[in-house]
Amino acid sequence: MSKSFLPEGYSAPKTSGNYMKFSDGESRFRILSAPIIGWLDWTPDKKPQRVPMDKKPSKPMVEGNKIKHFWAVTVWNVKEEKIQVLEITQASIQSAIKALSEDADWGSPIGAYDIKVTKKGSKLDTEYTVTPIPKSPVSDEIKSAFKAANVNLQALFTNGDPFASAQPAAKPEPV
Repeated sequence: MSKSFLPEGYSAPKTSGNYMKFSDGESRFRILSAPIIGWLDWTPDKKPQRVPMDKKPSKPMVEGNKIKHFWAVTVWNVKEEKIQVLEITQASIQSAIKALSEDADWGSPIGAYDIKVTKKGSKLDTEYTVTPIPKSPVSDEIKSAFKAANVNLQALFTNGDPFASAQPAAKPEPV
């Protein structure tokens, strides 16, 4: 019997950035900050341009594109076990989270409970299901990671890096 080339149980390291995306199947996260909200457009060289709610452009920068309403929040990505920024442009996800936040049994999701988003389909046939997970306290690990990340969501409005250490953290800290 020949010796294996790679060690038993080896798997390639996961590389994920600072931004969470909804993948096919389930994505689970805990919202840790209040959202910033606004409008998202794309420049001709395909760079995002975000503006606050009260500054919606009259037309998109690229003809044929749509200006989208967005929310951006700081989250704990359960699968990746890290702090990330989640930008939500899907109206169905926004309305489901808004409904949960207004429900007396659930309330604000900031630090209170995980949210599971299940994505099925692709392109125009994509469907999202939003499911809250029973309330539980935020772990000390997540609190420490949130504090260390020093995320400033306002930097998205100037195409800055919300994780740049020179920026002050958005206040107040919710967790």
